[in-house]
Amino acid sequence: MMTELTPTEIWDQKLYIQWGLSEDEFNQIRNTLGRLPNFTETGLFAAMWSEHCAYKNSKPLLKQFPTTGQQILQGPGEGAGIVDIGDGQAVVFKAESHNHPTAVEPYQGAATGVGGIIRDIFSMGARPIALMDSLHFGELTDARTKYLVDQTVAGIGNYGNCMGIPTVGGETTFDAIYQNNPVMNAMCVGLLNVTNQQRGAAAGVGNSIYYVGAKTGRDGIQGAIFASTEFNDAQTTQRSAVQVGDPFAEKQLMEACLELIHNHAEWLVGIQDMGAAGLVSSSAEMGAKAGFGMRLDLDLVPQREADMSPYELMLSESQERMLLCVKQGREREVEEIFAKYDSTAVKIGEVTEDQRYQLIFKGTTVADVPIHALVDEAPTYHRPSQKPQRVKSDGNQFQPQIKDLTATFNAMLRQATIANKEAIFERYDAQVQTNTISTVQSDAAVVRIRGTQKALAMTTDANPRYLYLDPYLGGQIAVSEAARNVVATGGKPLAITDCLNFGSPEDPESYYELAQAINGMAAACDVFDTPVISGNVSLYNEFNRQPIYPTPMVGMVGIIEDPAWITTLDFKQTGDLIYVLGETTDALNGSELQKMQLGHVEGKLFDFDLQYEIDQQRLVSDLIHEGLLASVHDLAEGGLSIALAESAFAGEIGFNVQTDLAAAELFAENQSRFLVTVTPANREHFEAKTAGKATLLGRVGGDRLKILTTDDMLDVDLTAAETSWKEALAWQLN
Repeated sequence: MMTELTPTEIWDQKLYIQWGLSEDEFNQIRNTLGRLPNFTETGLFAAMWSEHCAYKNSKPLLKQFPTTGQQILQGPGEGAGIVDIGDGQAVVFKAESHNHPTAVEPYQGAATGVGGIIRDIFSMGARPIALMDSLHFGELTDARTKYLVDQTVAGIGNYGNCMGIPTVGGETTFDAIYQNNPVMNAMCVGLLNVTNQQRGAAAGVGNSIYYVGAKTGRDGIQGAIFASTEFNDAQTTQRSAVQVGDPFAEKQLMEACLELIHNHAEWLVGIQDMGAAGLVSSSAEMGAKAGFGMRLDLDLVPQREADMSPYELMLSESQERMLLCVKQGREREVEEIFAKYDSTAVKIGEVTEDQRYQLIFKGTTVADVPIHALVDEAPTYHRPSQKPQRVKSDGNQFQPQIKDLTATFNAMLRQATIANKEAIFERYDAQVQTNTISTVQSDAAVVRIRGTQKALAMTTDANPRYLYLDPYLGGQIAVSEAARNVVATGGKPLAITDCLNFGSPEDPESYYELAQAINGMAAACDVFDTPVISGNVSLYNEFNRQPIYPTPMVGMVGIIEDPAWITTLDFKQTGDLIYVLGETTDALNGSELQKMQLGHVEGKLFDFDLQYEIDQQRLVSDLIHEGLLASVHDLAEGGLSIALAESAFAGEIGFNVQTDLAAAELFAENQSRFLVTVTPANREHFEAKTAGKATLLGRVGGDRLKILTTDDMLDVDLTAAETSWKEALAWQLN
């Protein structure tokens, strides 16, 4: 058992500072209690008042997000958000970050990130049906980064595969800014019969508090505190803060919980995942949310290590654990359900009426604090904000040096961010459950809803380079791109979840980035009618005080009402006409081409118009619903040239294009653009619907990629280009 300092020693030695509490915060706790907190109580407050749990630096900003809507059954505040999709069904989804753990121990960091987000979904009563990720790594120029990529992907894939949940898509980018602080975000989507919806609340005096799932060990202690501090050399070996996952135990736990919820919901008052801050977070939040107190006997907590202290028992973030509030008199039946799945279920306490949070250990009260002080009374901060010098209000667009269009095009295909991700995606099982309709063939993944005509389109998107140049416009673009991908697949965007990955909020420039990005995202969510229903904030993403790019990941889910509307990006047949919807200029600041040629991005971000964006998306939706489009592909990194190539590779057929653009403009990254193909039979109808909004580029056909610009020409073999694109990332990872 660890040695505990006395309250006076904690005060004298300022242990609370090491645990992330400021002097003012500690004094607030002391005033609330009317005494100095003991060792365990100090640990409880340090975890619950960490940024990771309390959002004390971000909560005022998050209020700007729209969180309600006619279709929203549950917004932020529970394990995951819920959206009504009709016929008594709902889609449940949420994303979480696991950045610092992945940097320290990439396999377990990524695996437990996946495990945690799965638990959030089934805690709502939903069955998980799909996983996605958003990964950002450093350049593949050193062995450490290659190791991080390999082990992160292995952790994601193995956990999801063992759980029998398909990983259907995501994104992976590479930039030197993430060299020592990778970003690992995971999203899980589930389906729910609305009658099975659950809450994380512990109500009813005398009702039983049940610990279910795996036993508690010493892994992940102070994980929430670790995630709420600046990252540096000293922390790169802090493996004790990283949890260890067991997907098979989680599978047993999930099935037991879902049987209880689906067949015996009347026995259950509330259910919540033991995630960040472990047992203290789940139990205190459940009690406070319902307006009750809680008394826990820590001697009853299942342990896999000897002589664990109250501090360790409460702050361990051992995985595959849940907390239940069970109605009095139903304890035996609940225990029998978990026993059937060989999963532990132990009563460790009960609900009280006094709104106190009390912990008993070896017959002694080791913590007695107001429950709302832990959960609801963490201070919130409005930090100083300063616009970075690089965020310019005026300036010219980057003028690339393109001496040879063919050479530039081939080099772009081999960029790690653009190259084919098969080397990563092949390690995920995308087809388990047999509901996956489309993954890499569409801009968004498509998963059918069994027993209906409906399907779900889902995507994860981030554009950190754009946000680095302009956090406000970049925030708008992040939401818009996600919506664009859903629309290009035939779906109607419903709502978003997010992971807000930023640097230290105590740095005025980082705080400016966070505030402006949220403003931009909120504005876009209002326009698209896609409320923010869940998510998380991950701050202090920096290494030795060098922050990452502002990286807000947007996870979006949309509904496809008719299977005939499911649309893919691949060119279909010879003779189809190729059009681009939207305007192309010399928008190259923040582009993949700029990064490739300069090694970084700079300058004023290109213009962006939200109203124009949604008008374009509505037009594409109408065209899909009328059956006028053979293929649709969003223009993103690499611009028009890369979109053309990707559609050709997917369809295994070439193209012949002539444009009045200059060679450099082929790589421009203007937003609000779609690459579409139309059969000759639909040409007249299509052009009537898109008068003045679509530009004819050429035709599908042949075995070459041909583009004639105003100042150069591209003419390359389809197979050779595709091989280079497919093998580039695998070659760099070896």
